[in-house]
Amino acid sequence: MTDSSHNRSEVDTLAQQLAAWEQAELKAFLDRQAERRAQFETYGTIPVQRVYTALDLQDTPLEDVGLPGQYPYTRGPYPTMYRARTWTMRQIAGFGTGEDTNKRFKYLIANGQTGLSVDFDMPTLMGYDSDHPMSVGEVGREGVAIDSLADMEALFEGIDLEQISVSLTINPSAWILLAMFVAFAEQRGYDLNKLSGTIQADILKEYMAQKEWIYPIQPSVRLVRDGITYCARHMKRFNPVNISGYHISEAGASPLHEVAFTLANGIHYVEEVIKTGMPVDEFAPRLSFYFVSQSDFFEEIAKFRAARRCWAKIMKNRFGAQKPESMRLRFHCQTAAASLTQPQYKNNIVRTSLQALSAVLGGAQSLHTNGMDEAFTIPTEEAMKIALRTQQIIAAETNVANVVDPLGGSYYVESLTNEFERRVFEVLDEIDTNGGIVKQIEEGWCQRHISDFAYQVALKKQSGEKQVIGVNAFVEKDETFDIETHDYNPETVERQLSRLKRVRAERDEPTVQALLARLQAVVEDESQNVMPVTIELVKAGATMGDIVEALREVWGSYRETPVF
Repeated sequence: MTDSSHNRSEVDTLAQQLAAWEQAELKAFLDRQAERRAQFETYGTIPVQRVYTALDLQDTPLEDVGLPGQYPYTRGPYPTMYRARTWTMRQIAGFGTGEDTNKRFKYLIANGQTGLSVDFDMPTLMGYDSDHPMSVGEVGREGVAIDSLADMEALFEGIDLEQISVSLTINPSAWILLAMFVAFAEQRGYDLNKLSGTIQADILKEYMAQKEWIYPIQPSVRLVRDGITYCARHMKRFNPVNISGYHISEAGASPLHEVAFTLANGIHYVEEVIKTGMPVDEFAPRLSFYFVSQSDFFEEIAKFRAARRCWAKIMKNRFGAQKPESMRLRFHCQTAAASLTQPQYKNNIVRTSLQALSAVLGGAQSLHTNGMDEAFTIPTEEAMKIALRTQQIIAAETNVANVVDPLGGSYYVESLTNEFERRVFEVLDEIDTNGGIVKQIEEGWCQRHISDFAYQVALKKQSGEKQVIGVNAFVEKDETFDIETHDYNPETVERQLSRLKRVRAERDEPTVQALLARLQAVVEDESQNVMPVTIELVKAGATMGDIVEALREVWGSYRETPVF
């Protein structure tokens, strides 16, 4: 690292020592035994040297590494990190009705979980009520079904939302779930400024990766914008968007494009909010991020450190942020679901443990560890308990949380962090040069990068170049799956539809229709915020489907241009 302590003579001496080692010990050893391959690289195809020394860091400014809690936050967003409080252990849960998921929440809380995360079923994600023809066979199957405020009441019954943070994993219909959350909190008498949590709401990554959308891109971004500005003024501790690289990675992207595309999406949201006249320092402190922890242990640690540094520089240099909180990248992390296998499924416990450890060493603020059985279906209670215990063992038994950024200063990790930062800004510059992230999504540029990398990984797995234990290496040919899986309760649909019918029967229909008409008028005026009228709607008994369809009449739908 650039500092007077590394003077020219010391650098020259180290270079001479390295050259002598290569010509003597290394050459003699290689003459006897060749290395496993000619070129080593990370999962993300960054070339990896045989050994790293201080020579690799001689051009790294000391301020780029810095100290925890100081710009550019490479070593962590907070000075003490886990020495003060360990990361939030936030196991996601969601299935059946609100009552079903409520029971799972209480089970996890009883076992030491410190934050809640809600998974919603496909109809809820896509804005269909449970009795819509498109919902047949999907109600409560892959997440909890939420049609109305009554479902939200069942979901959080007996849980004090001022004492535990809640993450809501939903995107195209996110503003409606946020409205339900606000309405429920006000119904309980909570102070909105005391509620902590996150709503994902990151719609741009849907168009490039997860493929769950309702409306065209620009109106959808407007909904994200309105959620951000509403929370900035009414929910000071709530994160109104969780800018998500996780789904970009799970769709097949490289770690580089996971970070670069995520930051590009974040840049676009910041630009849209600034257009409303809101100063950057009023809303930027509550922007949050969501990344995956993949299988390449050191690459993932470097990825997280580089992402923090890049975002800090973006906020300071591009947007003129003044508050330290505006420059801090805080992120939730989830272990890689795409890495889980059905063959030898108990190996998934080991995969998840190592991925979780890299997330912790990379400085995550909250963490979800996948269940060993998630390659089959929604995890069982036993699988979720083991996943939670994995986090607790890392926190309580390994002592890795006792030192802030313990790998800071590692020649390899710092070099990889530098290389990651350099490549991220290269991608961001290319996006800016070619018209911005929305244009790149519309033209399929991002989607092509994701699919190309996914294809290359698939070829490596097929050839055996990338080993997956139990799948293409150390395969057990006669393996049988003796595993208890989560069962779908066939009574779910009946119970959910019963409540939906009751809500519709008891509401004041003329009031609901008048509010829907007002919502349509509000969205025609870019200067207005959709959140207040949406909150009124859910309080009046409007359903998810009512609200979504009202705006579909105004905005229409979105059809993607296929990428080949």
